[in-house]
Amino acid sequence: MNPEPHKPPQDAVTVRHLRLGIGSVGIALPVVLVVGHLVAVRRLTLLDSLSAYYYTEMRNVFVGSLCAIGVFLIAYRYRRPDDALGTVAGLLAITVALFPTTASGPAGVTSHDDRMVGMVHQVAAAALFVLLAAFCLVLFTRPDRVGVPPSRSAVRFYRVCGGLILAAVALALVSTQLPADVQRTLRPLLWCEAVAVFAFGAGWVAKSDALLRAAESVDEVGAGPDPRPVAPTTP
Repeated sequence: MNPEPHKPPQDAVTVRHLRLGIGSVGIALPVVLVVGHLVAVRRLTLLDSLSAYYYTEMRNVFVGSLCAIGVFLIAYRYRRPDDALGTVAGLLAITVALFPTTASGPAGVTSHDDRMVGMVHQVAAAALFVLLAAFCLVLFTRPDRVGVPPSRSAVRFYRVCGGLILAAVALALVSTQLPADVQRTLRPLLWCEAVAVFAFGAGWVAKSDALLRAAESVDEVGAGPDPRPVAPTTP
């Protein structure tokens, strides 16, 4: 009779699903926004940024996805630093969703209140990306709660993801100084945001599987023969 297959701890499964959910939504968001807008208008039209899709028929997808990421991050519980950064990052994600970027238009048309809302959006988005980079560069590269350190290849992957996020944020800031016609042609902010979101999602998806493997390896090491003496059998 085959022994019952070993099941990983429920805590590890729950945290894995949260990480997988956060990463999957992040990876899918840029693709869904661009493809969904293409289907709606029946032509490929790239906007200035991912946030600009708020003013299209993809608004509900944009807001819903960011709110889902925010709720996942707030509900994410692992260790104290992870919990704190996750809560702050989740609140920032919801802020980015509820405070839209300033709509592009002729100078003087945008109101002061709209510009202030756009400013909140930009600051919250930049802070969110920095915290997501911190997850990849600092928290994901440490040993897991069960004490198993990530492999060298995994650490390199997390660092690449975190580095891409920070590089994308820096390039996005630099791109705002480009001439307006160059920005309209190349859409540098859109590409920078897409790279940052892809890198964030990839890091979280990779960490979701790493956590489960670490928990299973610890259970396998701890599972051994029963150290209690066996009672002698009577003849």
